Amino acid sequence: MAVGGQIIRVGRYDVEITRPAKVLFPADGITKGDLIDYYRRIAPWMLPHLRGRPLAMERYPDGIDKPSFFHKAVPSYYPDWIKTVTVKKVGGTVTHVVCDNEATLVYLANQACITPHIWLSRMDKLYYPDQMIFDLDPSGESFESVKATAQSFSRLLDELALPAYVKTTGSRGLHVAVPLNREEDFDSVRGFARRLAEIVVNGDREHRTLEQRKGKRLGRVFVDTNRNAYAQLIAPAYAVRARPGAPVSVPLEWSELNRKDLRPGGVTIRSVFDRLEKVGDPWKDFRRRATSLNRARQKLEELNATRRIPQKEEVQ
Repeated sequence: MAVGGQIIRVGRYDVEITRPAKVLFPADGITKGDLIDYYRRIAPWMLPHLRGRPLAMERYPDGIDKPSFFHKAVPSYYPDWIKTVTVKKVGGTVTHVVCDNEATLVYLANQACITPHIWLSRMDKLYYPDQMIFDLDPSGESFESVKATAQSFSRLLDELALPAYVKTTGSRGLHVAVPLNREEDFDSVRGFARRLAEIVVNGDREHRTLEQRKGKRLGRVFVDTNRNAYAQLIAPAYAVRARPGAPVSVPLEWSELNRKDLRPGGVTIRSVFDRLEKVGDPWKDFRRRATSLNRARQKLEELNATRRIPQKEEVQ
């Protein structure tokens, strides 16, 4: 472990590291110092997905088997070099952390923030998301139906000439993401995402659903488009999840969905760097491929006319 109970220099800033030997993942012996080391090392790959965004901290001060809490508002004791942004919420405002550098990422890890959760928009255009997300959540234990659902999205997005990326959540499912050029607000993007989700769900209603109530999902994959709303959060690429083994939300090549051994929590803080060395970062060009949805809407209407795409998921 590279850190101790001391002040360390991270970039241009001094960061105090406290209780690095505190065990956060009891079954694995993974300590807070290990978490800090991981986030410090992964920063070059992870920071492009964090910069400029309000975030919320999922903190486990006594480890993942003890109570946790979401921390949205920046505490008064945070150092003044940490960037923040104040955003509107129902009934007032809240001031969030913005993680733009390695030092902030290390500081948050020292606060036992295992997972930083990000907005889908950046602070300079808070109401205009720069990505559209489909969160594919299994209702049962089968991951094969989640992979098949993601592949259906890949085919549909390809038909619409939209760039599509996939990653594990590090928990139980997959995220399919489309980078956007911030022309449309959240309501517009969410409406289009819902339309695409209806098409994919209607392609296999036996295994997929838009039903938000867990009791009515009946073992099917829940295709969640609700993340595409103002102030909603997702776990970003390379974030650690509070589960045994310290799994990571890891970007994938689409071809990897064909692997029988692929698991949503299969890559951990102990294996992710070997993976990066072998396969690289499948999301390295994510931001450069940001696109408009205008042409995709036109193509969707053409598909509607030629293939009679279902307009709505049947009530089940």
